[in-house]
Amino acid sequence: MTVSTPGVPGQLRAVVFAVLPGGQAAAAAGEDALAEIKELLASADVVWAADVVQHRDKPDPHSYLFPGKLGELKGAVEQYDASIVVCEDDLTPAQQATVLDAVDVDVLDRTELILSVFAKHAHSLEGTLQVHLAQLEYELTRVRGKGLVLSRLGAGVDMRGPGETRLEVDRRVIRKRIQTLRQRIERMAQTRRVQRSQRSQADVPLIALAGYTNAGKSTLLNALTDANVSVRDRLFETLDPTTRAYRYHDRDYVVTDTVGFIRKLPHELVDAFASTLEETRLADLILVVADASVGVEEILARQSTVAEVLDMIGSDQVPRLTALNKVDLLDEAASARLRATQPDAVLISAHSGEGLPELCDRLASIFARTLKPVHLLIPYADGGVVDRLRGVAANMRQEHTADGIRLTALLPVAEAGRYARYALPREKQGSDTTGEVAAPAEPAQEEPERD
Repeated sequence: MTVSTPGVPGQLRAVVFAVLPGGQAAAAAGEDALAEIKELLASADVVWAADVVQHRDKPDPHSYLFPGKLGELKGAVEQYDASIVVCEDDLTPAQQATVLDAVDVDVLDRTELILSVFAKHAHSLEGTLQVHLAQLEYELTRVRGKGLVLSRLGAGVDMRGPGETRLEVDRRVIRKRIQTLRQRIERMAQTRRVQRSQRSQADVPLIALAGYTNAGKSTLLNALTDANVSVRDRLFETLDPTTRAYRYHDRDYVVTDTVGFIRKLPHELVDAFASTLEETRLADLILVVADASVGVEEILARQSTVAEVLDMIGSDQVPRLTALNKVDLLDEAASARLRATQPDAVLISAHSGEGLPELCDRLASIFARTLKPVHLLIPYADGGVVDRLRGVAANMRQEHTADGIRLTALLPVAEAGRYARYALPREKQGSDTTGEVAAPAEPAQEEPERD
């Protein structure tokens, strides 16, 4: 059993318990396995008092811990004056009831703890509703287990007692509240889809930030867009989706921060946050932000978790770019190892700004593949067209002539088609001096669409 240092007076104190595989170096492996649950406790403002670990291949199906360890858990609760016990895994209703009878304090499993953290950190109306929905969906699976004491049946066939009726009423009430919440969340999602459609019509690239919780997504969003999102160092600090724009090389980009992922992310949360996570499925690019300070093996494990969740929500076909954040915490040797093991990733520090210009260049080059060079002559009477092109065009250069405004730029294919009537014939385009718009283009309406 491992013991923590005393916490702040008045804070809840928790004893963590888990069943972990045995074998060589089991103790060290156990410490690593419990590190995340302890971070979750800290995010919930709960003090970790001690932990009780049993090394077995699988838990006891009835009580999770086997009898000897169950007694040790009870002793730890009494010794450290704990007010709750928290399981590193999910518990069945029967296991939860058995542990509750043994320790006589509140028993939380991993899903309940994550839901508690989400509830604490949700601030917007949509975030609060999504967390409430996840809590109700989780509760619906537990109504039968919690209400067994009310469902005693009388003698005879098909006789029902009042307790069973009460359970049916409870389930019906929960289902009705779930339906109401889903409808409210869907109405909010419709509003977000309208906004997304408007951005899509303007051909503004949409970048979705995804990654393991506490990897620095919100810090990166702030660094790119001055969003001023909360960035405290704790798990699931930011739950509410935030969308902001930034401008780079004469082009606008929209960045959306999404909820962070974690191992064994509860399905209730994935379902409840489906409308928020939809941003990753409909984005033009997913920027996967990873914490570079946790070590190569842990980075790979977390990337695997992120990939599984993205695949689960239908984002497997969206292009991805990895940004390894917090490189300011690494020495040169560790940075070199990362570059060797992750050659396609961009190493950055959202906190210090290191690597951000390279990241912006990579993003710009990825989206530049969808652009085509154009040469336009815009009459002065249509000068408003130039203003509309700002933010959509990249590397835009203009020159005032007697006939109008000569403009060279890189435009999305759809935008190039809209302004095809201003396209200069090839013989009038002249030599190009913009650097990136190097080759004369065919008239916009004749250019085939590219992916």
